[in-house]
Amino acid sequence: MKLDFEYGQGLMSANLPDNTDVFIPGTTYPDPQCLPQDWDTLYNITMDSIRHPIGMPTLTELAHKGSKVVIVIPDIVKGGCQPTSHRKVSITCCLDELYSVGVEKKDILLLISNGLHPRATVGEMKQILGDKLFNEFYPSGQITSHDSEDYDNLVDLGLAPNGDHVIMNKAVFDADVAILIGHTQGNPYGGYSGGYKHCATGITHWRSISAHHVPQVMHKSDFVPVSTHSEMRSKFDCQGMFMEEKMGKKFFCCDAVLDTLSRQIEINSGYAKEMQPISWKCADKRTFVPWAEKKYDVIVFGMPTNFHYGNGMGTNPIQMMQALSAQVIRHKRVMSDRCVFICSSICDGYFHDERWPYLRELYDLFQHDYMNILPDMNRYGEYFGTNQEYIRKYRFANAFHPFHGFSMMSCGHLAERDTSAIYIVGAREPGIARGMGLKTRATFEEALEDAKRKIVGPNPNILALPMTFKLGAVHLCMKDEPYLG
Repeated sequence: MKLDFEYGQGLMSANLPDNTDVFIPGTTYPDPQCLPQDWDTLYNITMDSIRHPIGMPTLTELAHKGSKVVIVIPDIVKGGCQPTSHRKVSITCCLDELYSVGVEKKDILLLISNGLHPRATVGEMKQILGDKLFNEFYPSGQITSHDSEDYDNLVDLGLAPNGDHVIMNKAVFDADVAILIGHTQGNPYGGYSGGYKHCATGITHWRSISAHHVPQVMHKSDFVPVSTHSEMRSKFDCQGMFMEEKMGKKFFCCDAVLDTLSRQIEINSGYAKEMQPISWKCADKRTFVPWAEKKYDVIVFGMPTNFHYGNGMGTNPIQMMQALSAQVIRHKRVMSDRCVFICSSICDGYFHDERWPYLRELYDLFQHDYMNILPDMNRYGEYFGTNQEYIRKYRFANAFHPFHGFSMMSCGHLAERDTSAIYIVGAREPGIARGMGLKTRATFEEALEDAKRKIVGPNPNILALPMTFKLGAVHLCMKDEPYLG
């Protein structure tokens, strides 16, 4: 059969055996029915959730005239930017509730929770919020991005009960009401976005994030395959609840379970500790898909240049490794012990140095000085995490924070650890891929023949995953071994 896979800005074709299985999220295995996508219906359902929160008082009971409110909003990386996106609808609902009890517009801050991701550009703020909300709050300086290096606007909470050092955004700490707008969307890190993951990664400092996005957590046996009961997830919850303890208030969460196209399936609001499991129960039906009838020896997919973390992710070698590993984390349940990945990537030397100014240095470092596997790089985390030039680019030039590269490398090692081989197809600079321990071939067909001859034998079970990085991902499971949460 002939299939097309993402490659650069376009597609690359592959001729695969006719018995290849194909999985496309939302198509091969349909999502649960999404809510009607007209504004009025979504507004009413979201408002009903906000007015009936799980485990805590309503916004109209928490707020009053004079209350200072911060609405914490996920960055551009996930969640959808369509006119009826959860962010746009839920923020509007929250504002209407706050205004109804006398909260004044001047006392509300919209905070983009980018964590170690690039601080949002003006254009991204418009995409995330839409023209109406943007024009209402931006001219008065009431939209900003979290700056994890602005120590005048951070609060050091000390050590959480599990020993994690928690440093958080001061505006959120000082607010009378702190609202978290979240997405219960499949994530390799801890199962789902939203809930306490939102605050633990979005409004903290790299030292807080270094408690969980590191080898000693990400290389534990409970991390692969993905679940909601890993040590990483427990750290998110511990840090989030510790923030609530020190703030003297609970976060008011409004989370949407999203489908393949980032449309709302279910809305849940309230206290994260009690709300998360309810959201996960619904999201499990969409995300942990009991579909496979056999284990796969070869998994085939493609990598575009621009996805998830931004333009260049599919060519920058450190980011490529993270993207490859994400497939291991999601799909390990359906991989055979000898599984091989075959992935198209243009891999043309485009690092996007403005967005990831430190990754070229990291890649070069990996080629020298006893660097055999990616965890060997981990000892440089503090060195890069405190590099003032890279920090300035994070704060003022819309770059990723330098420590973010170490979370990418911690994840990236899993691709090597848990596959028998990875072939990059169509690399224009194949030496870059080989520098990460990957095999290179010109075509899918050549890669498959090499894998059959050396690793998987003449009749492998093959799984093709078109649209892997274009649609909301799932976590594949065996049909007879469904994920039970």
